[in-house]
Amino acid sequence: MAVKTDFSAEEWNTVLAAPVLAGFAITAADPSGIFGTLAEGWASAKELAAAKAGASDELIKSTAEDLFTSEGRSNAQNRMAALLEDAMAEELKDRALEELKRVVALVDAKAPNDAAAFKHWLSHIAQIVAEASSEGGFLGFGGVQVSEKEKATLAEIDGVLGV
Repeated sequence: MAVKTDFSAEEWNTVLAAPVLAGFAITAADPSGIFGTLAEGWASAKELAAAKAGASDELIKSTAEDLFTSEGRSNAQNRMAALLEDAMAEELKDRALEELKRVVALVDAKAPNDAAAFKHWLSHIAQIVAEASSEGGFLGFGGVQVSEKEKATLAEIDGVLGV
């Protein structure tokens, strides 16, 4: 079972940003306004807390635990900031997907026994974020649970992850 010490510091920061990227790609695909964005962020945080508390896979658990430390959060934020620096709004989703491709290659190479579970977890986070806020409508009324753009992005994420 893979853990943080199986990766270099730079590699670990790449892995650490992955759950954030999975949710971010959905948010960037079809921004939901302030309340929708908050709901999507909260959904992602709840999933990370659940993984920290009870994930059976060591790579998932190590990632979630580290994201709940100030150093881990800072490292993930710095990775995200570098990735998204100077990006136009329409580039955000594509940059997140490209980085997820790097994560997949890294996890497949360094943690092959944990890779499938980790990739399914990332897909699950994306799904949870997509379902966190209805799209369209007014003040949360009406609209659809998962927009067409979000559905397309979920399919892209699953394609990148190979799940």
